[in-house]
Order: sequence, then structure tokens, then C-alpha cells
Amino acid sequence: MAVGLHDFPNIPEIKGVRIGVAEAGIKKPNKKDLVVFELCEGASVTGVFTQNAFCAAPVRICQKHLGKSASRYLLINTGNANAGTGQLGLDDALRACQVLADQADTAIESILPFSTGVIGEPLPVDKIISAIPSALNNLSADNWYSAGVGIMTTDTLPKGSVRTFDFAGKQYTIAGVSKGAGMIRPNMATMLGYVFSDIAMSVDVLQSILKEVVNKSFNRITVDSDTSTNDSCIAVATGLAGNDEITSANEPLAQAFIQAFTEVMQELAHAIVRDGEGATKFVTVEVSGAAIEQDATKVAFEIAHSPLVKTALFASDPNWGRILAVVGRAGVEGLDVDAVQLHINGVEIARNGGLSPDYSEELGQAAMAPEEIHILVDLGVGNASDTVWTTDFSHEYVTINADYRT
Repeated sequence: MAVGLHDFPNIPEIKGVRIGVAEAGIKKPNKKDLVVFELCEGASVTGVFTQNAFCAAPVRICQKHLGKSASRYLLINTGNANAGTGQLGLDDALRACQVLADQADTAIESILPFSTGVIGEPLPVDKIISAIPSALNNLSADNWYSAGVGIMTTDTLPKGSVRTFDFAGKQYTIAGVSKGAGMIRPNMATMLGYVFSDIAMSVDVLQSILKEVVNKSFNRITVDSDTSTNDSCIAVATGLAGNDEITSANEPLAQAFIQAFTEVMQELAHAIVRDGEGATKFVTVEVSGAAIEQDATKVAFEIAHSPLVKTALFASDPNWGRILAVVGRAGVEGLDVDAVQLHINGVEIARNGGLSPDYSEELGQAAMAPEEIHILVDLGVGNASDTVWTTDFSHEYVTINADYRT
């Protein structure tokens, strides 16, 4: 079940973006599983992709197409990842791109393909091709909810976010959708994420902002430590808000954009964790007092990835020794275990590397009971910090992934 996941927001029109959704029957009949985003001419489009060396065919094609031609269409299918499919997978993805390009009267390089679903199975490209006309006929500026549904796999709810902000008499809108619930440990971006704004911004600036904000959002979430073969995150600036094009991230308007953009990206990232497969807890792991940020990041992810910690979280068991054990094996150079402190939901569990004299089992159990858990580890050696968001591990997670292909 989703943990504290809000209803899909009411997303207004983003000038220069239209969305079409269709049922291709890729894995299941009568399911929205094909989404097309149409972008206006002149839009700035950039992306970040999985660092998994076994990346999917659509990822390889996207990386090749970006920058070769002005991107005009995003073509997304669920139900099949088109990963581990060799040359056939590349040929199939390109074939689908060519059909969309022909029907939209544009160059094949202007099509960016994306796939998500089962790895290692051939892409049912004929089903996708057959559904492309329906998606194009369905193009609309207000199909955001349908797009959120259309990119889901094991997600239980569609995920969207929107922010508007005013600057110098003009209003700007940022909106996006994402999907993901399992195989979640992004190492660049999200599973699939698409964020759009009407602001005018150069591709270079948009790319630099995307990389920066990804490290504060999608690169700080994990459900099961598995980096997908298909992770992709695309940012689009249509340029139709009427501002002069932003050419530096230091411009005041750019700074206002970054703040709102970060809020959207973090909300989309948190939604993936809240909808993690079998999740019953939304867990914030904050590590402070590190000598360098890399140490804080390392410890936070080690805690978030530990099956022993995650199962204790599911049981609401304040088995705090498991957390300290993780801190000790995280490989932090010069770690002073006598300086480590641990708090869970504001309750001091450990002080100076051992049990706090103020701790009781009743306090610990009360701290672990809520759906929202905040684990704070202070290493006590510096001023650097970092935060990661994760889930617990439940019986349902095993069931979902044991039965995934059936």
C-alpha cells in the first residue's frame, strides 16, 4: 500500500506540451500502456540516464538522439523494458520511432523512446506501432492524469507534481510525472520521470540544473538497492512563458526556477518511495556530523539498503544495534564510534556509541510505530551531512517480486 501518497494533483496546461495515451495491450489488455508527449518546436530538452552498463535499447537510442535533432516527441511504453534484447531490441525501438516520426512528419532523431517492464523479453513492437495512431489522436494539453497512469508498472497510484511561481510580473509553471515502485536505486535519475516547464532556458543551463537537482532528489532514494536498466529522467523547457532565454544558472529567475524545480523533483522522488513495493513505512535517513559529504551519503545508503534494518522497520522493532552495526561497516575512514549518536523520530537511542541513559524500550517502540520514520545518525566528527529516503521490507515485497512475471 502507498504510504502517505497524496492524490494526483490538478496540473494545468503547460504551453507547448500535449499528451496522448493509448491501450496497446503490451502485457495486459484494457490497460493504458502507451504514452506520447508532443513538444513544441524550439523546446529545450535534456536528460540523464541509468549508469547500469546493461542499459536498455531505448536508453541507448535516447542518448544518441538527444542533441542530434530538436526533440519533438517522447514515446513511452510499459509492460516491457526492451532490455537484454540485443540488436533486435535496438531495431524494434528504432522501428517504433520511425513509425511515429512518419506519422508526425518529423525526423526519427526527434523521437525519444522509453520502455519499462519485464527485462529480457522481445519488445512487442507491432502492438506499439498499431497503437501509435490512437495516441496521436488522443493528444491533449490536459492528459496529465492519464499519462501518470499510462507509465505505471507495479505502481499502485499515478505520481504527479506541479508548482507555479511568479517572477517580475510573469507566472511560470513546472509539472511532471514519474513511475517506479521496485528495482529502485537510481544512479543518475529516476525510473521514468518527465518534468516540463514553460520557461525559456538554454539546453546547457537546463542540463546543469537537472544534474544538480537529481542529486538532491532521485539520486537520494532507494527501495531495494537495484539500479534499473531503464532509468531515464527528462527535463523540458518549452520557452513559451515569454521570458528572455536564461543563459546562466546564476540569474535571479534561474534561482527561482531551481527552487520550484527542486520541490517538484523531490515530490516525485518521494512519491516513488511512498509507493515502494510492499512498503508500510516512509523512512528518512539523515546522517550528519560527517567529515565529508561522501561519508554521510555512504552511511545513509548503507542503512537504507540493509535488509536487517528494513525488516526491523517493518516490524516496528527498535533493534538499534542493527543500525550501529551498519554505521560501523560502512567504510568511513577515521570513524570514531564513541562519538556516534542515534535518534529515531526524535527519541535518543544511542549516545557516545552506546545505549542512551534516557532510553527505554517503550520509547523505542513508540518511535518506530508511525508510518513516517526519521532516522538521524550523528557521526560527531565534522559538519557534512546528507539525506536518503527509503522504505521498509515487508512480506508483500517478496510476494510482488516472486510473482512479477505471472
